[in-house]
Amino acid sequence: MKDLLLITPPFTQLNTPYPATAYIKGFLNTKAVSCYQSDLGIEVILALFSKKGLANIFDVPVNLHEISDNSQRIFTLKDEYIKTIDQVILFLQGKNPTLARQICSMNFLPEASRFNQLDDMEFAFGNMGMQDKAKHLATLYLEDISDYIVENIDSDFGFSRYAERLGKSAYSFDELYAKITGKTTFIDGITLHILKERMETVQPKLVCFSVPFPGNLYSAFRCAQWIKTHYPGVKTAMGGGFPNTELREIKDTRVFEFFDYITLDDGELPLELLCQNIHAPEKQEFKRTFMVENGQVVYKNNSARKDYRQADIGTPDYSDLLLDRYISVIEIANPMHSLWSDGRWNKLTMAHGCYWGKCTFCDISLDYIKIYEPISAKILVDRMEELILTTGETGFHFVDEAAPPALMREVALEILRRNLVVTWWTNIRFEKSFTRDLCFLLKMSGCVAVSGGLEVAGDRLLKLIDKGVSVAQVADVTRNFTEAGIMVHAYLMYGYPTQTVQETVDSLEMVRQLFEMGIVQSGFWHQFAMTAHSPVGQNPEAFGVIPVRQEIQFAHNDVDFTDQTGIDHNRFSFGLKKSLFNYMHGINFELPLQEWFDFKIPATTIHPDYIHDCLLDNEDFKFKPNSKIVFLAKNVIAENRVKIKKKYSGAYTLLTFHLKTNIVKAEMEQEHAEWLMDILKEHDIENPKKLMLQQLKVYFEEQFENFELFWFSKPMQQLRENGIILSI
Repeated sequence: MKDLLLITPPFTQLNTPYPATAYIKGFLNTKAVSCYQSDLGIEVILALFSKKGLANIFDVPVNLHEISDNSQRIFTLKDEYIKTIDQVILFLQGKNPTLARQICSMNFLPEASRFNQLDDMEFAFGNMGMQDKAKHLATLYLEDISDYIVENIDSDFGFSRYAERLGKSAYSFDELYAKITGKTTFIDGITLHILKERMETVQPKLVCFSVPFPGNLYSAFRCAQWIKTHYPGVKTAMGGGFPNTELREIKDTRVFEFFDYITLDDGELPLELLCQNIHAPEKQEFKRTFMVENGQVVYKNNSARKDYRQADIGTPDYSDLLLDRYISVIEIANPMHSLWSDGRWNKLTMAHGCYWGKCTFCDISLDYIKIYEPISAKILVDRMEELILTTGETGFHFVDEAAPPALMREVALEILRRNLVVTWWTNIRFEKSFTRDLCFLLKMSGCVAVSGGLEVAGDRLLKLIDKGVSVAQVADVTRNFTEAGIMVHAYLMYGYPTQTVQETVDSLEMVRQLFEMGIVQSGFWHQFAMTAHSPVGQNPEAFGVIPVRQEIQFAHNDVDFTDQTGIDHNRFSFGLKKSLFNYMHGINFELPLQEWFDFKIPATTIHPDYIHDCLLDNEDFKFKPNSKIVFLAKNVIAENRVKIKKKYSGAYTLLTFHLKTNIVKAEMEQEHAEWLMDILKEHDIENPKKLMLQQLKVYFEEQFENFELFWFSKPMQQLRENGIILSI
C-alpha cells in the first residue's frame, strides 16, 4: 500500500520513460511520502504487441471484402505476425541482437505497405550497420501492424499519442466528454486492465496523472473515470505540460467528474499539499490548484509557502518503471530523431526555465519558461552519478529549454574531474559563448549532440522574434560544434507573422548553404503556431496577425489567426521538407530552389557564398583576458635537445603529448617549456580553481617578457588546436 500512485497515461515515447513522474517520485522521497509510478504507455504497447495481443487484434471480426488491400494482406499473414512479434520486441529491447541477421535477410518479417519505401532506404540510411538497419525494418513491421489497428480496430491509435485530436485546441469539453462517457475502445480495454492490477496492488489514497501532451489526455480521463467508478474514495489529480499550458482558463465543471484536482506549473509543492490535505483535511491548503466548490470551478492558491529550489527537489527516481523493456525504434532518416527514439536516456535538467526568455513565439509568460534557476554543477553531476548507480545507464538527455553555456562548461569540467564516462545531449541557443574551445571541452566530457533554434534563418525576422542571434553567428557556432565532433540539429520555422515569400525562399537558401558547408547535420521545419501565452498571442496586432477569438470552457493554447500578408504558408510545407531531406543526406545542393516547389517562387537574394564568407573571420589571434584556461594534458614527455643549423646552435625542449587518437609534438625554448610544464602540473583538470588568461599572463611575465608573443606562437597554437590547452 502506498500513499500515491503516479501515472503517465498512454502514449509518449517507446524508448525511454517521460521523466515527470520520476522527478516527482524523487522529490517525494525527500519528504518520506510513499508512492509507486507506472508508465502505462510502454505497458500497453508491450501488451498490445505480443502474441496474445496480436491474437486478440486478429480475433476482431473484419470483412475482407470491405477493408483495404493492405489490411487484407496483413490479416492474411496474421500467423506470421503472431509468430514473430515476441522475438522482434525482444530485439528492439536489446535482448536478442542476433535476430538482426534474420531481419536483414528480408525473408523473416512479413511485409506490408510500409516496406514499399525500401527502395529509398539505401539512399536514406546509406551503409548503416546491421543492427540499425534491422531496427528500421522492425520499425516498419510495427508500423504496418499499427496501420491495421488504425484502420480496423481503433482509429485513434498512435505509437506516441492516443486520440490526440481531442486534446488539440479543445476550447469546448463536449467532444472529449462524449468520447469518455461513450463505449470503451480496444486500447481502453488493455489500459484499464493494467490500471486495475496497479490499483489492486498499490491501494493508493491519491492517483496523480502526469499529462504532458494532448495525446495523453483522453487516456488520463478514461483512467480517472474508471477509478471514480471502482474506487470512489480515492482522490485523483492531473498535472503536467498539458494542463500547465492549456487548462489555465478552465471553466467546465464536468472535468471534475473525473479529477478532484488540476494543478499548474511546478508540481512539487502543490502535490505535497494535496498529500497533506488527505491526511489532515482540516488544513486544506492549496498551491495553484483548480477544483469544484458549490458547483463552480475555483482556483485555490492560498498557501504562503514558496516553491522548492531546484537544489532541494532530489534526484529523479526511475524505480518501478520497466527500464529494461522500453524499445528502440528507427523511424526516419533524421539523425536527431534517431537519437531521440533509439536508446534509453536518463532525463535531467540543468536549469529551470530559460535564461534568455525573450523569444516572441514562446510561452515566456508562463513559469516553466519565466522562472530561471540553474542548478550547481556539483549537484547536477552528483545526480548523474546517482542515476548511473540506480539505472545502470550512462546516457543523459538534459531537457532544458536552453542549457546555459556557463553551466554546461562547469558540468563538463566536473565530469572530467570525476573521470566519468557518460554520453549526453541537450538543447541550446546558438550564441557566441560557444567558442571552438568550449565546444571541444563539451565533446571531451561526452556531449554528442545539441539542438537549437535557427527558426526563420533570416536576420530581420530573427530580430522580430528577439532571438538574440544572427544567421552569421549561428554559422560560426555550428561550425565550432561540428569541428569538435558534436552533431547539430536546427529547429526551423516558416510562416512567422509578416514573413514574406521572398524571406521564406531566402531562409531555405540559408539552410541549403549551412548543410552544404557541413556545419549543420540535422534539421526539421515546422510551421509557426501562435500560442495564447506568447508575446505574439498576447499582443497579436503588434505582429500583424488577427486572432480568431473563441469562448474558452476547457483548453486554450493554440490560437487560430489570419496573417495580414494574406500568404498561404501551407503551400511551402512539402517543398521545404523535401529539400531538407535531400540536404541532410548531402545531395542536390546544386538544384535551383524552384525545383522543390510546384508553384512559382522568386529567386533568392542571398549570395551563394554568404555562409562561407561568414566563416572567414578568424578569432584565433584575439586576446581575451577573462577567458578561463583549462589544461587537458596528462601524458607529456619532455626531452631537452640541441638544434644545430648552419652557423646557429641552441638548446630547445621537445614536448610530446600522447593524446587518445594522435601524438602532438611541439618545440619550445627550454625555459618556456619548463615554465609550461610547471603550470600544467599545478593547474591540471583536477584543480577546481581555474586560471584566467590574464592571470596566466601575469605568471609568465614574472619570468619572461611579451606573453602575447608566446601565447600566439606556433607551438602554443599547436597545443590549442589539438585541445591540450583550452581557453573557455
